[in-house]
Amino acid sequence: MENKNNNILPYAILSVSFLLGVIIFALTWKSNYNSNQVINVTGSAKRDIISDLGVLRGTVSIEEPTAEAAYKELKREIPRLVEYLSSKGFTKDKIEFFTINSYPVYQMGQNGYQTNIIRGYNYNQKFQIKSTDVNKIKAISLDIPSVVERGVNLQLDMPEYHYTKLSELKIEIQSEAAKDAMTRAEKIAKATGREIGTLRDARMGVIQITPRLSNQVSDYGINDLSSIEKEITAVVNASFVIK
Repeated sequence: MENKNNNILPYAILSVSFLLGVIIFALTWKSNYNSNQVINVTGSAKRDIISDLGVLRGTVSIEEPTAEAAYKELKREIPRLVEYLSSKGFTKDKIEFFTINSYPVYQMGQNGYQTNIIRGYNYNQKFQIKSTDVNKIKAISLDIPSVVERGVNLQLDMPEYHYTKLSELKIEIQSEAAKDAMTRAEKIAKATGREIGTLRDARMGVIQITPRLSNQVSDYGINDLSSIEKEITAVVNASFVIK
């Protein structure tokens, strides 16, 4: 009888061990299976922003038969520009002038190619003004005829409208896009009787800053400087484990 009991014990231990192995295998398989079930979603967030810094650049350019005459004429026109900008609220200390540039201007031949004959000299000087009053910058950019009437040979660049708190806003808008991705994943999982688990992967898309109501999109991102009123859009691609 004792020998019989001694024979049963190893079989019992073996059976229990086998059963535990099966249970562990099943639990491990289920865990691995669930971990491989993921849902991929795209979340987005958008905000309206208004530019808080305007920048306007331009060039006063003079061409005369001699270098001396061109330089003197440039020196006569710059004060007229300063007078105009001062009348708009930009005193001389608020105008940034850059180094004067000059170059010879060559005659063109009958064949349309440039010759070696100098017909005159061009002297030009770039300037820049900035203001947190973006509408003032816009108004000046549209008032070119009145500057020309003052005898200033002026070419203006397109005004730039910046949003200076962009670095802080990018973090906030990307966070909102991530939350939107999670909400989308939860709704999709719930519709199929499942729940989402841990975040498997997340990739931030490029930031798009476009004119308001624009549908522009670029793979490299857009940073619009042409409009005062803009939209900033962030996109996040995320993968969640489904339980």
